Amino acid sequence: MIEAKNLYKSFGSNEVLKGINVKVKTGEIVVIIGASGSGKSTFLRCLNYLETPTKGQIILDDISVDAEKHHKKQVIALRRETAMVFQLFNLFKNKTALENVMEGLTVVRKIDKAQAKEKSISLLERVGLADRMMYYPHQLSGGQQQRVAIARALAIDPKVVLFDEPTSALDPEMVGEVLNVIKEVVKTRRTLIIVTHEMAFAREIADRILFFDGGIILEEGTPEQIFQKPQQQRTQQFLQRVSRTI
Repeated sequence: MIEAKNLYKSFGSNEVLKGINVKVKTGEIVVIIGASGSGKSTFLRCLNYLETPTKGQIILDDISVDAEKHHKKQVIALRRETAMVFQLFNLFKNKTALENVMEGLTVVRKIDKAQAKEKSISLLERVGLADRMMYYPHQLSGGQQQRVAIARALAIDPKVVLFDEPTSALDPEMVGEVLNVIKEVVKTRRTLIIVTHEMAFAREIADRILFFDGGIILEEGTPEQIFQKPQQQRTQQFLQRVSRTI
């Protein structure tokens, strides 16, 4: 289980997160939707301390990190059990696809190179890149780069995988290939928290949907509750605007 308790985040005078409280159960698929600027990506980055919250706690099983009195060791422990898939892939440009996936295994998990290579090859095969392992990022399409990034995230066997708008930087024709890979990850029932603008995808794969607005969780529920019977007027307005994608 991962939990955010009374989570706040400000950038100067701009308060982006305003007291987020949410629990995500082990194996649960939670999708976060909302307009740009509503705090979705900031929340995701606070969950593994890529952004340090201004106030509040992040709890992951027996790891507890308090924003106002945390220690570096706690943050490292939290990051070891979480993995992020970024909008812009964040691959090492000077490393091949295989080397990118191996990096976390050798550096974070301290696995020997032979074992790390074997596991990385298996993961790249799973995401459909058996013939692209020795390619560098600039030789791969955006969709292929994101699939490498997903393989890299899965390699360290994290307890939680965080997806930050994983298709937003892709050409429309590449979106489907990445969503299909994420759907395969969903089948493993790993704990996933996904920020996305892909409403049909959210509706298909989520156990629970959180609607962010103005730095708070304005509404949450099952896909059916959110998409068919939204209770808040703001949620209704948002879904009407994006209804063409559902």
